[in-house]
Amino acid sequence: MSSHPALSAVLKLPRLAVRAVPIGAVLATFVHLARGGFRSLHTLGWDEAGLVLFLLAGLGVIGWRRFTRDAVGAPLFLQDDLELGAVFLASAYIVVAIAGGELFPLVYLLMACLVAFLPHRASLALVAVALAFDALLTLGGPARGGLSSFLTHTLFLSLFAVLNHLVLAARIAAARRAENAAVDKRIKEVEERARTFRLVNAGAHDSPPDEKDQEKWLVASVKEIEGAVGAALEIAETALKTNTCAAFLLTSDDKGLKLYDCRSASDHVQRERFNAGEGVLGGVLKRRAPVRMHSAHGLKGITWYDGSAPTVGAVLAVPIIEGGGLVRGVLVADRLTHNPFSDDDEKLFTTIAAEVLRSIEVERVMSYIRKTRDEKDRFFRAIEELNRAGSPEQVFLAVLESARQLAGLDFSAVTIVSEVEGKRVHKVARMLGVSAAGKALEGRTFPDNNGLVANVVRYGAPLPGRDLKAMDRQVIFDEESQIRGLAALKIFPLTAGDRILGTLVAGSRRKTALDHDVLRMLEVIAIQAAQAVLRAQLYEQMERMATTDGMTGLYNNRTFQAKADEMLAHSRRYGRKCSLVLTDVDHFKSVNDTYGHLTGDQVLKGVARILKQQARDTDIVARYGGEEFAILMPETDAKGAKVIAERIREAIKAEVFQTEMGPLKVTLSLGIATAPDHGLDKLVLVEQADQCLYYAKRHGRNQSVTVAEAQGGRKLQAAEG
Repeated sequence: MSSHPALSAVLKLPRLAVRAVPIGAVLATFVHLARGGFRSLHTLGWDEAGLVLFLLAGLGVIGWRRFTRDAVGAPLFLQDDLELGAVFLASAYIVVAIAGGELFPLVYLLMACLVAFLPHRASLALVAVALAFDALLTLGGPARGGLSSFLTHTLFLSLFAVLNHLVLAARIAAARRAENAAVDKRIKEVEERARTFRLVNAGAHDSPPDEKDQEKWLVASVKEIEGAVGAALEIAETALKTNTCAAFLLTSDDKGLKLYDCRSASDHVQRERFNAGEGVLGGVLKRRAPVRMHSAHGLKGITWYDGSAPTVGAVLAVPIIEGGGLVRGVLVADRLTHNPFSDDDEKLFTTIAAEVLRSIEVERVMSYIRKTRDEKDRFFRAIEELNRAGSPEQVFLAVLESARQLAGLDFSAVTIVSEVEGKRVHKVARMLGVSAAGKALEGRTFPDNNGLVANVVRYGAPLPGRDLKAMDRQVIFDEESQIRGLAALKIFPLTAGDRILGTLVAGSRRKTALDHDVLRMLEVIAIQAAQAVLRAQLYEQMERMATTDGMTGLYNNRTFQAKADEMLAHSRRYGRKCSLVLTDVDHFKSVNDTYGHLTGDQVLKGVARILKQQARDTDIVARYGGEEFAILMPETDAKGAKVIAERIREAIKAEVFQTEMGPLKVTLSLGIATAPDHGLDKLVLVEQADQCLYYAKRHGRNQSVTVAEAQGGRKLQAAEG
């Protein structure tokens, strides 16, 4: 078994030898050049001939490797590119050595080509190789050219490499920009033609969320119509023997005509938009009926040619009319000779016009079906997202994203209403699609007022009405919060049963964005959002009730135990400090007996508030039981815990509680234990902190005591005893 690896290594030797041919040839050539070889044609010998053959063999190996890799689709490595570039460099230096330094620019040109065709890393490495070898030749070789020669070569090699790379990068970037501009231009042309065909809303300029799919669909639809129109025009040209047979469609504003397609022997057909109310075509649009004209001396009112228009002897123009009587364009045919069009020609051309219209209407129906399908898909996805949302924040984000996708909104917000001291207060919970100034509104609260949001909550109905005037002067939230630039706005109440939880604000810069179908979907989204917000709020309320103390709002004992387990596990795993502080209100029983339990509850609430204020954000503050409280302090040693405990004690001592029997002041005793110094088991740590608290109580109260201080005090008492 041990002979197999050795045999495998022996079999690989020929392959490795062949693989090393390019590098060996380059190194041998550079060494020979450094020793003064290849100085002229007259001094060439068998050594030089052998090196040239060696380089050619290396080039053959490189070519074969690249061919076989390309045949199987294998990628090329950096080494392959370096070997190829190095062989060309060695060959260039041989030519320069034989012909003289006047041909050194050949190296510059070669380097520019290598930078252009090889990857960036390989070209940089080859520049470094060329500079190193040039330094060897000019500074240390037989043909010492001196430092100035080396610096000159270095400068020009770097310039040729860098400039060629920059020029190439600039040309690639310019080509990409030109390609993107051409694509954008084509998309705009397609969108304009789609608006002309009424495949999309004439006022819609914003792309829907699935922009790429929409573009593909528009291109396919427009091509389908183009094919149908082109085929119809070819039939008309052949059957009617026309000079020009063209389709002109009304632009999206119905005020102009623009050539859509034509079959003409003339190069002067008007390709720019022109007035739809002028000439023969204007008369056809006004009359909504076919027009036939002929004259031996040439007709007037021919607007579909530019300034070099030919003399037209006969014209047949047919309007393209939809079923509802709307005119969409004109088909026109003309002849240069005085050969009038017949009744049969008019019937044929009218049929062709109807076929053109039919192709447009088919695509328009398909557009409506696709739009309806996509809207339903987005609507159902929005409902699913709302049903999956758990927390109020997730609900807010889901409803805003859903509204944006359904209506293409430029601005949307969710507000929540609550009561504070019997007064209604509104809060902007989340916003999307606003400017940097508008972003500051997120989280803003404002009192009940005469703004639209407050009125929607007050009356429980969507606002404003359909005919909204002076949009910029409308107060949406409050006087200080203005959202400008909106052309359409609707605010929906978030209603759950008989409760109004807030509002959904939807706005757009496009006046036609909030049509009847979109408003209906947004109304349903608002209803679903209200139910989702209510569920999330109830869940948070239940979770809060399960984890917090009802009177003080701090964590309850059960949550404290779970948090302590997590924190001590982290301390055991990473060896980090963790402190526990147990506190007790001094003489609390006498407070209850003297002032009553209501005052006692007021004191406990005040103590809990101060504990929460004075503790750090990372600390866990809990009601431990009765008048006892506990504080878990992660990443805190005994010294740090003592500082925080003293800060809390001083704050409690300075607080004055106003009661019916006069002002009341209380003090606090605190016991401090630290893990792992005083134990890593929760029960042990609690016991240590409790003993320190007991020590503080027995020795005067209104103090904080660490384990070290308690142990030191007990030792001192034992010594004195």
